[in-house]
Amino acid sequence: MAAAAKSNTNWFAIGISIAVVVVLVALGGLVVFLNNQASAPGAAPQSAIINDETGAVSFGTGEDQVDTFVDFMCPACNAFEQQYGAQLQEAAANNDITLNVHPISILDRFSQNTEYSTRAAAASYCVAETAPDSFLDYFNLLFEKQPAENTTGLTDDELADLADQVGAADAADCIAAGTYMDFIGDQTNAHEVQGTPTVDINGERLDLQAGGAAKLQQLLG
Repeated sequence: MAAAAKSNTNWFAIGISIAVVVVLVALGGLVVFLNNQASAPGAAPQSAIINDETGAVSFGTGEDQVDTFVDFMCPACNAFEQQYGAQLQEAAANNDITLNVHPISILDRFSQNTEYSTRAAAASYCVAETAPDSFLDYFNLLFEKQPAENTTGLTDDELADLADQVGAADAADCIAAGTYMDFIGDQTNAHEVQGTPTVDINGERLDLQAGGAAKLQQLLG
């Protein structure tokens, strides 16, 4: 009887040990899965005007490449667009340059926890995907309607309404769902932008405060 009891106890202990191992393995797998999900790149928009490698929204076929990195809540970006935006877009339309626009997000902290910079940038990609011909109009309108820093910014409904105004009503569902918000985070990190506006010419990052603006103006004629 004693031997039988001892045998039963050993099998019970082994069974418990196996169960514990199975649970630990399952938990480990769950942790790995969640970590992978957290670090997985956000869904990327698809459009003829979006560069699959860089994420830029591109215009023109000129030899000189001009990359602009902008945040839609950034007053300095608005000032930059007021000064150079029309020239850049005209030069791209004439194929004098290739203009690569990178909507990114570094100023979410200035929108009272509404993530306006990210939402606006994501909305612009919704427009680029669903109504490519309307992107630049939407881009310009977002700066025209730019909210002040330290406000909640525009709502998703207001962002969708602006899209409708430029002929991109089909972007509404994408904007409401925040489809490309993770993509904006990926883009912001990938390009190591420390401030906006940031401008590259043919891969060279300009210092707009130390002669870089003159190089840009020289390129634009």
